[in-house]
Amino acid sequence: MSEQLGTWVAEGAKLLSKINRVDLKQLRILQALLRERSASRAGDAVGLTQQAVSDQLRKLRDVFDDPLFVRRSNGLTATPLAEKLQLKVDRILKEIDGLLQPDEFDPARVEGKIVIAATDYAQQAILPELLQEMLLQAPRLKIEVQDFDAAKSRDQMAAGQIDICIGFPDSFPENFPSVPLLRESYSCVAAKDLDLTNKSLTLETVADLPQITVAPDNLVTSWFKEAGFAPNIVVSAPCFSAVPKYLVTTQTIAFLPSRIPLNPGIEHIALDDCPIEFEIVAAWHIRADNDPLLNWLIRLLQSACAD
Repeated sequence: MSEQLGTWVAEGAKLLSKINRVDLKQLRILQALLRERSASRAGDAVGLTQQAVSDQLRKLRDVFDDPLFVRRSNGLTATPLAEKLQLKVDRILKEIDGLLQPDEFDPARVEGKIVIAATDYAQQAILPELLQEMLLQAPRLKIEVQDFDAAKSRDQMAAGQIDICIGFPDSFPENFPSVPLLRESYSCVAAKDLDLTNKSLTLETVADLPQITVAPDNLVTSWFKEAGFAPNIVVSAPCFSAVPKYLVTTQTIAFLPSRIPLNPGIEHIALDDCPIEFEIVAAWHIRADNDPLLNWLIRLLQSACAD
């Protein structure tokens, strides 16, 4: 048994020694010789002289312990071993060439799960169209949507638990790659039965009206204060999605981002001045920078936000 083991070890070492003696250039020359059956034409194919090809062929013969090619009047004839090597060499070189080329990404063949963390705003204004397009192009993909939490989502993204986040620019560290998606502005809205559409409303008048705000969003409140007014906030809601429903049951107004979908009973109120704009970005961890799936998702996001 020990003798047989010793034989296997010796043969393995011999094979490994041979493999280590073959370089990529020699494999390409062998491939060219197998295709062209001529040292001169093989040299033209790989950009070498006929003499350089012949020199490398001598080394290959030594490695494989076989003539590999026999010269005939009409060119080179491959030995049985060389014929067997042709498919293997073609396959090896194809795999090596594939290392230098990015895989062709086909969303229709993608399987697995992608996790998106998004703000309340993004879940209403961006994700409906995005999810529709994602499932249309990648029907095998599973999508998990989470609420964006600035205190946790960044760490979860760094840990690989979240693939991409959609939120405000100042929610992410500077070393996180990101792309701007859109700039958004607020619009004053109210229930239609308040009948404010045809009234001339000054900023002071609007400030006195009972108002619903979204905490901890302070953009609108700050806008009023910079203008010298204190808004009459009577309800503080946790998210944008609840506000349209509250408006139809209360005699109040609210300032909502213009892309937030409204109930049929809600209408926009025209004002001469509007609160400041804000920006929405998509961010991810730097390790996923070259991920084809992530790049595809970013393109879909930008398309969904371009309308």
